[in-house]
Amino acid sequence: MTTQAFRHSDHLRADFSQALSDMYRTEVPAYGTLIDIVGRINAEHEGIRSEGERHGAIRLGTASELHLIARVFEIFGLHPVGYYDLSVAGLPVHSTAFRPITDQGFNTSPFRMFTSLLRLDMISAPLRETAELALNTRSILSEEGHRLLDLAENQGGLTDDQGDAFVREAVAIFAWRKRAHVDLATYKLLKSEHPLIADIVSFQGPHMNHLTPRVADIDAAHHMMAAEGMDIKDTIEGPPRRNVPILLRQTAFKALTETVDFQTDIGWESAEHTARFGEIEQRGAALTPKGRALYDQCLASKDFSSFPDDIAALRDQKLAYFNAEGEPVTYEDFLPVSAAGIFKSNLRESEDVESLEATGNQAAFETALGKPVLDMFDLYANAT
Repeated sequence: MTTQAFRHSDHLRADFSQALSDMYRTEVPAYGTLIDIVGRINAEHEGIRSEGERHGAIRLGTASELHLIARVFEIFGLHPVGYYDLSVAGLPVHSTAFRPITDQGFNTSPFRMFTSLLRLDMISAPLRETAELALNTRSILSEEGHRLLDLAENQGGLTDDQGDAFVREAVAIFAWRKRAHVDLATYKLLKSEHPLIADIVSFQGPHMNHLTPRVADIDAAHHMMAAEGMDIKDTIEGPPRRNVPILLRQTAFKALTETVDFQTDIGWESAEHTARFGEIEQRGAALTPKGRALYDQCLASKDFSSFPDDIAALRDQKLAYFNAEGEPVTYEDFLPVSAAGIFKSNLRESEDVESLEATGNQAAFETALGKPVLDMFDLYANAT
């Protein structure tokens, strides 16, 4: 009796990440320009893990979709880490980051997916039923995808051929679809409530919102993006430029205005939709709870002069995590304020839309997920 050889989840994830990048480069050609810029800058720097490193962002509509995506990502060795309450910024979503949780996993394929779930409770009652109906009548994974997912779970993995097929089905979940899932009148109602709601509810699936390569010097990349004529954010999200980078810095070119076909009483009609964009990131040292508290204090006061900017002070004051070799542990997660800032800057209409109010609900998110999210500080502490 022969034993089937299964492809390791890290290698499946690497294939998934590359396939997503190839797809998004075709769908959003400006993303290819970003990849070229990042490649030129990273070629001049040594010692950072940047080759093929990226994260994506998706937005899901229902608890059942989140539960399904968690199962899919489990096959790729992606685990939910952290809870991000974006309602504090007036956005009707809460989120987690699916990512590897071991050094080996990151070294093989440093891919993450920032995954948001629509807060239906933040939608006004008249529109909530409309949104739920639209979401409950779509299926984001094909029958073949479901079959392969069940197979992977039942047999404990996938062979090379099965893995190739599963990657194709998983990537298809996040493809752009030019035809909307709702009619034009419904789209306009959803958009008037909040553009983010319209983007999540109006399509057959959760298209990729952005893909983000990691760059060694984000300030240089920001200047190069401007030189390429990209319509970029005015500022870089996250901490200021430092000698010792900390946490996460991000910038982006603004979202594309794309033509979408909507069904009307007399056929199909085209209208404009704005959501997808391109982003780059620079990652620094992961901060301890003490360091994070000081960072938040500096962020609130807009004064970082009290935050040490040398390795020795960060280590001696226990503000950052360091590995056994004395090197800073890389921050592998996200910043709620930066995520909200990037999201808002790419909605375009956000300045004309009232912020929605709510409080976080991690318990409901984890119920939908089917498991608790992991604590990032525990993971960093175990990496030291």
